[in-house]
Amino acid sequence: MPKQSGKSTPPQETNKPYEEVHFIQTTLTVWNYSLFSDEVIRNFQQGTLYNAYNYFGNKQINVLGRAGTYFAVWAPNATAVSVVGNFNHWTDGAHRLFVRTDNSGVWEGFIPDCNRGEIYKYFIHGSGQVHAQKGDPYAHYWEKKPLTATITWNFEYEWKDAKWMDSREHHNSLDSPYSVYEVHLASWMRPNPYDEESYFNYWQIAERLVPYVKEMGFTHVELMPIMEFPFDGSWGYQGTGFFAPTSRFGNPEEFMAMVDYFHKEGIGVILDWVPSHFPYDSHGLFMFDGAHTYEYADMRKGYHPDWNSYIFNYKRGEVRSFLISNARFWFDKFHIDGIRVDAVSSMLKLDYSRNEGEWEPNEFGGNGNIEAIGFLKDMNAMVYRDFKGVQTIAEEATNWPGVSRPIDQGGLGFGMKWMMGWMHDTLRYFKQDPVFRKHQQDQLTFSMAYFYDENFMLPLSHDEVVHGKSPMIYKMPGDDWQKFANLRLLYAYMFTHPGAKLLFMGNEFGQTDEWNYTTALRWDLLQHASHAGLKLCVKDLAHLMKEEPAMFQQQFAYEGFKWQDLNHREESVVSYMRKGKKKHEEILVVLNMTPQERLSWVVYVDEKTTWKEIFNSDQTSYWGTGNYINALPLTAVHDAEHHTNTIQVSLPPLGATVFKRVN
Repeated sequence: MPKQSGKSTPPQETNKPYEEVHFIQTTLTVWNYSLFSDEVIRNFQQGTLYNAYNYFGNKQINVLGRAGTYFAVWAPNATAVSVVGNFNHWTDGAHRLFVRTDNSGVWEGFIPDCNRGEIYKYFIHGSGQVHAQKGDPYAHYWEKKPLTATITWNFEYEWKDAKWMDSREHHNSLDSPYSVYEVHLASWMRPNPYDEESYFNYWQIAERLVPYVKEMGFTHVELMPIMEFPFDGSWGYQGTGFFAPTSRFGNPEEFMAMVDYFHKEGIGVILDWVPSHFPYDSHGLFMFDGAHTYEYADMRKGYHPDWNSYIFNYKRGEVRSFLISNARFWFDKFHIDGIRVDAVSSMLKLDYSRNEGEWEPNEFGGNGNIEAIGFLKDMNAMVYRDFKGVQTIAEEATNWPGVSRPIDQGGLGFGMKWMMGWMHDTLRYFKQDPVFRKHQQDQLTFSMAYFYDENFMLPLSHDEVVHGKSPMIYKMPGDDWQKFANLRLLYAYMFTHPGAKLLFMGNEFGQTDEWNYTTALRWDLLQHASHAGLKLCVKDLAHLMKEEPAMFQQQFAYEGFKWQDLNHREESVVSYMRKGKKKHEEILVVLNMTPQERLSWVVYVDEKTTWKEIFNSDQTSYWGTGNYINALPLTAVHDAEHHTNTIQVSLPPLGATVFKRVN
């Protein structure tokens, strides 16, 4: 995740010259009207109002037969709050909200004849004579950057994904195939590949991206943060509009249509979600009413040194209601199928990226942020209680126990956790010259020693191809042929390893540049056989994972995996078995990690069975040699000396072969 820009975008009043904007007469008054009950307020204050978006923000409703917009904002330290916008010449005090008398800090009111599509902010008189114009934290639509106002907006969309929603429990379960294509919407493809401000709209992206993801065989797409954010260089991880899809690509309904299209084609949608921190932009949450309202006041807990941003105050009930409601909002209103929760490690540990003396232990003397732990458990409990067939996925890089274990068993309640250890060990192993791999086999095999501690997702994400880490193809050693063979071998190992999978855009065809958010992917590379072959290899692996039950049915169970042979370190050849619920669906994987071909290589199998090759990374269509294909079924023979059965296979140099048991 990048740091926030050192510059804060100043508030802007309108995206059009004033004379061109329709506005309401400034003589209109604000009606003292409320959507809140005492019970709703209590739940909000206690951190248990999980649908706060139904009450806060702007709502186009009718009151006493009069159409208009109801506004509600939480600003407990404010002394006065007005709604300002084009409709009142941005005049402070023209439309003042009423503060509730229950000490909730909620300001509200109904403005007659204020319609959908009006640009507005809250003018807040805060503590210490601080005055600020703030965007609405609960708004569903914001002006397109660099403008920073919010827009009155109710959703007008008719969903067409009932079939998907009724059946997604089958598609999203832990015993279903789960392969994720991670995408940054702005830079996946652009009308002008090298123009940072050149965007397709949501539907234009969908027309290109949905068929591509389906063709490639991925079961899910994960979108890097699409919640409104001011600075492109933050990649979306420094958000200001938590309840609004970014207006860079269109309005909220256009984003809904994009999700709908994915569902029509049987593809799940995961959103990257950032409840860990927010930026200091003047129109955002920071010092919202002149005081530390959303963030901790103690900067030992409230400031994030890595990302130059501010940390949510998880102890405050109103903030927990805001965040848990935000998670619920995307499942409820946008039909998403999962959230990948960013930077969980930084939330769990008070001493994360802090030196001694820069943090304060909790009341028990430990380094755990007890309030954040409670928040994550409450969030996960809500998601799995209220929505069927969804997943929450933690980006958590430490040895924190039970991240993806049930809450009633002492866990945090996530469905899955990124397997960062697998990623680091695997890349370290494959970066080595193959001559040294015989000394480092444990880097490859160690993952299975702790795999069953969590429900793991294997990630090769955007973080691995930025900041000087090099693109995937240039992490591989050797000449061009060996680089591509190595990368095909790595992907074959990844897709046949137990667990869910995640691959960042461009990795599938060997992007030759580090990822750059300002430019599009190098789609022109696909004119070269090497890159087109790599793409086809990944496509076949993704389809193989979907089509072979042994690759997913027991991917998180002990019964689903068995090392077959780890006794050939010198030759750097390893083999393992993947198992489904039916014995005849077993899969045998053999990996040759050196450029030395292995002819008539003996592989031990459990019974006198016949095996058929269903994947070989050395196919000519993948830019391989095609010289080491096992074209005929292989029947095991009994080895009396070793009391076992064997088959003899041809192993391509730097190659992976996958066999299926023939019934």
